[in-house]
Amino acid sequence: MIVKTSEEFRSIVLNKLGFRKYVDSGGAFYTNKNKPELGYLMSYSREPYYHLGIADYTIPEDFSISFDNPELLMRFGIVYQGATEYKIENSPISSFTPSTFFVIEKNLKGEQQWKKGQHYHGTEITIYEDYFNEFIKPNFPNIMDFASIAKNYTFTYLPLEMVDIFGQLQSLADKNQLNSLYLESKILECIAIIMNEINKSPVHAFSHQINSGSITIGNRLLNLTSSDLNAVQKAHEILTKEYVNPPHIETLSKMVYLNEQKLKAGFSKLYHISIGKYTNQIRMNAAANLLVTTDFSIEDIAHKVGYHYSANFSKMFKQIFGKTPVQFRKTK
Repeated sequence: MIVKTSEEFRSIVLNKLGFRKYVDSGGAFYTNKNKPELGYLMSYSREPYYHLGIADYTIPEDFSISFDNPELLMRFGIVYQGATEYKIENSPISSFTPSTFFVIEKNLKGEQQWKKGQHYHGTEITIYEDYFNEFIKPNFPNIMDFASIAKNYTFTYLPLEMVDIFGQLQSLADKNQLNSLYLESKILECIAIIMNEINKSPVHAFSHQINSGSITIGNRLLNLTSSDLNAVQKAHEILTKEYVNPPHIETLSKMVYLNEQKLKAGFSKLYHISIGKYTNQIRMNAAANLLVTTDFSIEDIAHKVGYHYSANFSKMFKQIFGKTPVQFRKTK
């Protein structure tokens, strides 16, 4: 069987998990009441315009889904935990690991695989073409140029303002206080943030991840080979996975077989952020999630994201989010 829509794809995943739908006042709650340890999915939709999914579940058995989806849609979100393997037609097999992400999909063909025992935790918003055609374009003409964004390429980047929005949405959902008006206001805010990022310059954080043909080191202009790009992407995967105790640049350079200068310059070019700032961003994203979803103390959270001293953690958190961890938790 080959699925043709994102809704059909989501339905099959829920069926493989053995989840049933239980409707509450804000949205739909999916779980397996016979096996509550498998987790849940919270779903909020305005059909046929957009969908918000908040997932925290464990895969009970190996399965895969083949898809051939002609839909034009925008997806973005945060994966806090979990990794899937997928094969997009005419592309090599890839894996998706914890990170922020953004993608415009159109005529997407391929296969995605899940493995028994893997745990997934993340939040994702899907916006369908009808929303742009019926609401965004008539009211805000020329704001969205899909032609300027590569299709079916998953960018591992979101502006930090959007990370904060996802924390707000999850916090309200956990309290059963997320209403449709608030959700739509935040979806519009996310679209505005993305458009500001794309329109502020021909060279932006998303274009950097594809058009990265050369870098400047000192007075030298060096080309990035496909091997160099693979090495930088591998370094990104390592830092994403090992953010609690990330390798030093010298060690990371040896791990991906790329000299330190080229690695640092290539990383900044490809991901529009330095290695140090990226590691801090991943740590702070993880910390923000823990602040809104757990009752762990600030000190415990600091240790969980790799800080030995909670004071240093609090200082960095305020630098990133503009609030102390205590202030951040109180506003959620």
